[in-house]
Amino acid sequence: MAMAQDAVTIAGATLRLVQGDITDQHVDAIVNAANSTLLGGGGVDGAIHRRGGPAILEECQEIRRTRYPDGLPTGDAVATTAGRLPARRVIHTVGPRWHGGGAGEAELLASAYRSTLARAREEGLRTLAFPSISTGAYGYPIEAAARVALGAVADELRVHAGAFDEVRFVLFSAADLAVYREALRQLS
Repeated sequence: MAMAQDAVTIAGATLRLVQGDITDQHVDAIVNAANSTLLGGGGVDGAIHRRGGPAILEECQEIRRTRYPDGLPTGDAVATTAGRLPARRVIHTVGPRWHGGGAGEAELLASAYRSTLARAREEGLRTLAFPSISTGAYGYPIEAAARVALGAVADELRVHAGAFDEVRFVLFSAADLAVYREALRQLS
């Protein structure tokens, strides 16, 4: 694994950290840290729905009506149009709420990342932008979440070598970027 300050190369794919707005990312798929209703919300979810426009919500409503009437399960992922976003698709995934770490949160969080990458592979999406899933309103401590997120993605890049060109984590604040930098340093 080769490493620059904010990027590593794993099995030919770049795993990169950037600070910015996920809705500005020019990638094949932007990942939405959704709630199980898929009907929008606050934080990243709300920003993606607002910038992407009504086409995303319409497709989410159809998914709820036809496939997940009780909501998307935690750790699963579905793909929709990206509407007006600069990406081709949005992959919505539901991360776990933090309950102190003893309720399977790490496995559910890793599953959210793995499921997202599985949807991307199914659709031939080679570049993705992830937020820090579950670390906002769901209360997952960012230090622990960063280790789980980067570890799960790195494992998937190794197992599915050649499937992706770049997976980036888009962190909104400099403080969050610093936490992910440390987790990336520990990973490599």
